[in-house]
Amino acid sequence: MTHATTTALLVIDAQESFRQRADDWSRTTNPQVFANIAQLTEHARSADDLVVWITHAEPETGGVFDPARGFVRVVSELEPLEGDLHVTKTSVNAFTTTNLQQQLMQHGIRRLVICGIRTEQCCETTARVASDLGFEVEFVLDATTTSAIRAGAGYPSVSGEELMARTAGVLGARGFAVIVTTAQRTGTPVAV
Repeated sequence: MTHATTTALLVIDAQESFRQRADDWSRTTNPQVFANIAQLTEHARSADDLVVWITHAEPETGGVFDPARGFVRVVSELEPLEGDLHVTKTSVNAFTTTNLQQQLMQHGIRRLVICGIRTEQCCETTARVASDLGFEVEFVLDATTTSAIRAGAGYPSVSGEELMARTAGVLGARGFAVIVTTAQRTGTPVAV
């Protein structure tokens, strides 16, 4: 089965689990992330692109990513539809512990548009793996978010803004992805 276009929007970890870490979530670098993801989703559907909702689960851990707790679900601001794909991963990237690559190939997908939570972690890692697998990748930086890393044993603190800028620089300069904004991707103004 192929899809009408060869593009898929991957919405990575836009799930309630992150908001359950209230202290961390209150410091999110990009509070407009869900509005921008919603705009990307609407645009993808109008272009008949495939929309893929990816959630992260850590079964039997008792934490906010444990499906038994009920938080491994897309946030209420976003609306998955029946025809969308749903994938649950247990690794940082969206490919290693899922059949995502096979599903994308079955739909004839060649280009991935990536957005979601943890710019430098799940989103960036998925972009890198996708590039290695031969997909063309667009990384919608302003439709991702992260939060600062506090200093720890052997590593410095890093602001969320620095993490996002580093991700854009590495992915773009090293050829893993083309870095775009929501407005560039959709051709419409972004919520502010």
